[in-house]
Amino acid sequence: MTAPAAPPGPVDVVDVVVVGSGHNGLVAACYLAREGLRVEVVESDEVLGGAVSTVERWPGVRVDRGSSAHVIVRHSGIVEELDLAASGLRYIDCDPWGFAPAPRPGDPGPDGRPLVFSVDLDATCASIEAACGAGDAAAYRRFVGVWAPRSRAVVASFGRAPSAGGLVRSFWPLGAPAEGRPRTPGGELAVDFLGSGDALLDRWFTSERLKAALAWFGAQSGPPMSEPGTAAMVGWVALLHDVPPGHPVGGSGGLTQALRRRLEADGGRVVLGDGAARLLVEEGRVVGVETRSGRTVRAPAVVAACHIGVTRALAGDAAPPVLADAAPPIGNGFGLVVRALTDAPPSYPGVSPADALQGLQLLCTDRAQLAAAHGDWGAGRVPREPVPLAMSFSASDDTLAPPGQHVVTIWGQWYPYALADGGNWDDLADAEARRLVAAVDRYAPGFADSVRETYVQTPLALERELSLPRGNVMHVEMGLASMFAFRPAPGLSGYRVPGLPGLYLAGASTHPGGGVSGNSGRSAARTLLADRRALPRLRAAAGRALRRRRRGAGA
Repeated sequence: MTAPAAPPGPVDVVDVVVVGSGHNGLVAACYLAREGLRVEVVESDEVLGGAVSTVERWPGVRVDRGSSAHVIVRHSGIVEELDLAASGLRYIDCDPWGFAPAPRPGDPGPDGRPLVFSVDLDATCASIEAACGAGDAAAYRRFVGVWAPRSRAVVASFGRAPSAGGLVRSFWPLGAPAEGRPRTPGGELAVDFLGSGDALLDRWFTSERLKAALAWFGAQSGPPMSEPGTAAMVGWVALLHDVPPGHPVGGSGGLTQALRRRLEADGGRVVLGDGAARLLVEEGRVVGVETRSGRTVRAPAVVAACHIGVTRALAGDAAPPVLADAAPPIGNGFGLVVRALTDAPPSYPGVSPADALQGLQLLCTDRAQLAAAHGDWGAGRVPREPVPLAMSFSASDDTLAPPGQHVVTIWGQWYPYALADGGNWDDLADAEARRLVAAVDRYAPGFADSVRETYVQTPLALERELSLPRGNVMHVEMGLASMFAFRPAPGLSGYRVPGLPGLYLAGASTHPGGGVSGNSGRSAARTLLADRRALPRLRAAAGRALRRRRRGAGA
C-alpha cells in the first residue's frame, strides 16, 4: 500500500537510511559507508548507542546505561575488520574473566575456596582443583578441549545468515577427525547442542559450586539452563580462555563512539534526537523515512536496526502480512539493574581484588537459587532470593569515577515486567535495589555500607529509557524456538522483509539475537550490498526476457 505523500519540509537524499544508533545499526552503517554509500543514521534518543552507551550519571562519574562486559563482539572479527582501534576503541581485558565466591554461612554444601576463571587455563584448573577437587579440574580441562571447536562453530554460525547451508558449513567440521581424535558421532553433537545446559553440566562435573558458576554465566542469555538448547550457552566459556570479555575504556559506549567516528570518517552521518516517525513507501517499495521533526530522508534502502515491533509500527498499513503478523515472544521482563556509586568496590573474603574484580562476579553457589528465581519470575513474582551478578570495572579503569569513588553494576535476572499482584515498579524500585545490594553484601560483607547513590533500572525503567519493550534486553526471547531461522519470525529471518523491497532488518530482534556482537548489523549490510550488486544483473536479465517475448510475439 502506498503511504500518503510526505508534508512539505526539508528533504535529504542518501543511499541508505539506518533507523537506530544501537551498535548493530552503527555496524551496518560502517560497512555500508566503507563501500562508498552515503549513509545517514537517525536516532530518537539524544544519547548515541542505545543499550551500548555510557552517560555521566553523577558529577564526574560515567555509568553504562545497558551492557558493560562485551563478549561476542570480541570473537566476531568486527572490531578488527573496521579497525576500530584507529577510531579510539580500547578494551581492557577482563582477566580473570569470572569469579565465584565460597559458599556463604548457611548455604548448602561444604565450605571451600573461591573459584577464579582466568584466560590461563592452567591457573583456572588449579583454582577448580583447590575449590572442587582434582576430578572436576581434569574434567574442566577436557570440557574446554571439546567445546572450544564447538563454540568456534557457533561463532561462525552467528556471523552468517541463518540458512541450512550456513549451519552445515559451521558445524560439519566437528564431525571430522582432528588432532588424532576420532570422528564425533552426529548423535552426540545433537544431544549436546539440543540438550539443556544443566544436563551438560551434570554429565561433565560433580561439584555443584562449579556447575552453579557455569550455569549462571550461561543463563546471562536469558533462558534458564534447564531449557532445551541451552548447552551451547554454557559451552561458550571455552572461548574465554582465548579472548576474554572486555570493557571499553571510558565505558561501554566507547564501542559505539568509535563506530560513529569510523562512520563519519567514511562520509556517514548520525542525527540524534530526531528518529524515524514512519517509513516512506511508494509503489510498494520503501523509498526512505520521515523523521519526527517532519524531515524527509529519501533513500532506496532502509535498515531498521530497532525492535521488530517498532519496525512494524513504522511500516504501518504498508507492512506486508509477514511483518504485520509477526508476533515473536517478548516475555514478561528480563532483569533489574542497580548502578551503585560507592566508596569502595566489593571485598570478597579469601580472594584478592585482582582476582575478583576484573570480570564477572558470579554470586551463586547452587543452581537451586537460579531455579527458584526463574520459578518466581514465571509466577509473576520478584525473586524471593535475588541472585546477583556484579561488575566493578572502575577498579581497573580510572576514567569512570574520581579517586575514592567506584561504580558497581549489580544485575539481577528474572524480574517480571508485569507483576501478578498488580504491583507498581515505580513504587518497588528502591526496595528491590536494597535487596540486590544486600545479596551482594552477603558475599562481600561491608559492601552495603559503601553505597552512596543508586540508579535503579527496573524492567519498566529499561523500557522507558532504552526503548526495550517489556524491559527485554534481548528484544525477543532467546529460547530455542526463537533462534536462528525462527528469529524474529521464519519469514523474516533473512534480514529482508518479503513484500516490502528496500527494507532490511538488523538488531537484537534478528539472528543471532541479543548481546553485544554486531553480527546482525554486519549481516544486514552484506545482504543489502549483495542485493545492490545483483540488481543490474536482474534488470539485464529482465530486459533480455522482455526482448525474447517481443520477438516471439512478432513471429
